[in-house]
Amino acid sequence: MSVKAEVVIKNHSGLHARPAALFIQTANKFKADIVVSSGVKQVNAKSIISVLSLGARGGTQVTIEAEGPDAEQAVKDLVFLLATIDEGE
Repeated sequence: MSVKAEVVIKNHSGLHARPAALFIQTANKFKADIVVSSGVKQVNAKSIISVLSLGARGGTQVTIEAEGPDAEQAVKDLVFLLATIDEGE
């Protein structure tokens, strides 16, 4: 079963090093295969280099898609993280 959601990145700086690291740590808690996309670029959500390569800045809409046994919870947690992460992170 595939689960997909869209979210706008709240953090003004976007997915720079610290928020990307938190995103990767969260993604790696799940068994599901997870991808994140921005525009036409789609990357492995469990790879720091891949996530940083998206260049996703604050206000960017990204799509998170997961497939696997815990896909629903993975997408839910990652959407929450991107929607609530603040400048202090």
